[in-house]
Amino acid sequence: MTRRALAAVLAVLASIGGLLLLVPGPPADAAAEPTGAVVVIGTGGLSWSDVDEERTPNLWQMLRDGSSAALGIRSVYANTCPVDGWLGLSAGGRAAPPRTGSEPDPADRACPPAPTVRDDRVTQWDSYVAATQAQKFDTRLGLLAQEVDDEGMCVRSLGPYAAAGAALPDGRVGQWSDLASEDLLVDLNTCPVTLVDVGVVRDRDDVAGSEDVARSREEQVRAVDQRIGQVVEAGPNGADFVVASLSDAGRSERLRMVLARGPHFGPGTLYSDSTRQAGLVQSADLTATVLDGVGLPVPAAVGGSPLTTEPAPDNSERRARDRLQSLRDLDEASHDVHGLVEPFFQVFAYGQVAVYLLVLLVWKGRIGSEESRTTVLSRVRALSVAAASVPVSTFLANLVPWWRFPVEMLAVVVTVAAFVAVIAGVALKGPWRRWPLGPMAVVSAVTVVVLAVDVITGSRLQISSLMGLQPVVGGRFYGMGNPTFALFATAALLLAVAASSALVLAGRRQAAAVAVGVIGVAALVVDGAPFWGADAGGPPGLLPAFAFLVLAVLGIRMTWRRWLLVAAAVVGVFFLVAGADWLRAPADRSHLGNFVQAMIDGTADDIVVRKAQQNWELLQLNAPLSLLVPVALVVVAFVLARPTSWGSRAMQRSYDGAPTLRPGLIGLVLMLAIGFAVNDSGVAIPAVGATLAVPLIVSVSVGFLLEEARTVAPTRRARRRR
Repeated sequence: MTRRALAAVLAVLASIGGLLLLVPGPPADAAAEPTGAVVVIGTGGLSWSDVDEERTPNLWQMLRDGSSAALGIRSVYANTCPVDGWLGLSAGGRAAPPRTGSEPDPADRACPPAPTVRDDRVTQWDSYVAATQAQKFDTRLGLLAQEVDDEGMCVRSLGPYAAAGAALPDGRVGQWSDLASEDLLVDLNTCPVTLVDVGVVRDRDDVAGSEDVARSREEQVRAVDQRIGQVVEAGPNGADFVVASLSDAGRSERLRMVLARGPHFGPGTLYSDSTRQAGLVQSADLTATVLDGVGLPVPAAVGGSPLTTEPAPDNSERRARDRLQSLRDLDEASHDVHGLVEPFFQVFAYGQVAVYLLVLLVWKGRIGSEESRTTVLSRVRALSVAAASVPVSTFLANLVPWWRFPVEMLAVVVTVAAFVAVIAGVALKGPWRRWPLGPMAVVSAVTVVVLAVDVITGSRLQISSLMGLQPVVGGRFYGMGNPTFALFATAALLLAVAASSALVLAGRRQAAAVAVGVIGVAALVVDGAPFWGADAGGPPGLLPAFAFLVLAVLGIRMTWRRWLLVAAAVVGVFFLVAGADWLRAPADRSHLGNFVQAMIDGTADDIVVRKAQQNWELLQLNAPLSLLVPVALVVVAFVLARPTSWGSRAMQRSYDGAPTLRPGLIGLVLMLAIGFAVNDSGVAIPAVGATLAVPLIVSVSVGFLLEEARTVAPTRRARRRR
């Protein structure tokens, strides 16, 4: 009977998780009818802060009369060189030429020179192809030109960098000339697809040491704007013009700018299904837009979607200024927060470790009187609840435009602290404060609700938050990213622990199992539904964790055979979810569906190697802090395995007072470990989950110690009086 119950629970939860990915997403807007002509005007180093009415009149006119967005250009390395951007346009994915220097940090590399064309072929093409194959992104250089050529159409390219974007897979460029051509009108009206390189902007103070920048940024911006005006004036009537800044201005990475004007791009904001964020698109969308604009289907190898327009009411100057301010906000927030993430995590993690070690010394060393130790415990509980309130507060902080203040670090810290004070105050002052699990339940519930509502409403709070999605990195723009999943799943599981413990203590074990199941199913729907969380890597971790907790609540003891059954179920769920994801349209697949396709194509080993490299690089990025993750997992496993061992006496009290806490923590470790194994950059999942789980577990343990102290202290005082 118990085996049947185990199998039934796993089967039901697995079916729910798999069916989530079979649900179709919201219908996409109808694709625009092809214009027959698309002109891509490529530049580099331009940001929305460079655009204004006086300095860049041509860009301003396109902003006013066309559609605009912030453009994520992240390619292979942290910063994107001009060649990287144009090769990415060619392939609709990530690509970069080989590194020529020996700098340990790729951002210190000097950008390679522009491509050269000899005998109608890009001279450096073979090295570009070799470097792309070594980078293991399954990128196909020359895809754009090949798709157009297969339909009997041509691609015209003007300027040195444009040759890289217009080359065929073998490096040939059919129609190429320098931008200084005497007859620009003829050049721009020859082919349905035209790629134009109008030059790049490079920052003198930001480029690698070997680069020489002769002119000031101001002069470069004006020159680029003037060339853009010349191209638009000479371009074909009825064409869609797309102006895109495809590269960074130096070592610093940030969002860039993209504009589109033409029959299908009137005044408004650009939108892409690949980001699901109005006003925020990625460079791979440009390749898809070109193909869609000339009536060609977008192949699955292209990592973006065609751009569409969310129309503005009119093309007034005021509306244009409002759009410009919104775009600058996106750029500034993403740029400022990117530099704050590392110091934030360091202070947050190391600060907690120092405080908890100090408290352990006071408590285990019996330093101070009984009353003073009780006071210390009370303060530690308040501090741990406040620390657990920090993650969700980093998302809520984006309700305030902190990036507009002169000192961004101070502004975001004050904003986060304000939300922490509110959440921790509610958790510690409400009627649930005397129950050791009460504050944990409140903080977990707030975290679950805030993250769920944000995902359901479009993930706006996640964008450019300290623990959310980083548009500059370009890994994900919507749904549940790895850090968000770690926080959401951890909070949901700890909320289930609190609810089930209360019901079990009340003698309602079956109701406790139902409560865990309801919370688990709700978490699965929010995380896995393609129109909300769209997270194919989350359900394989959530399913066994909640299934294990349900079985523990029902009193079904886990044997080695049942553990093997759970392990087999995890593998089965992974392939069930991955297979369900693969059945969706190629453009809608996540990385798990793409992995199944890679297995079919025989390129899955490249994905496995790249994933291992990404996790290893993340561990190396901040080695001391990263080492805390495996150490913490070992400590947690030791405490869970030997609840009466040294240093875990408080945990044993917690297990006695909260009957589902120990199985909940086992499920948590299981979930975080699986999340680490099946996700790209999954090493972040246990690290981020620990930022919420550790302080909440400390608050529970200290809560039981305080409960004991309130009971024992009066007895000890009475004995002393005798």
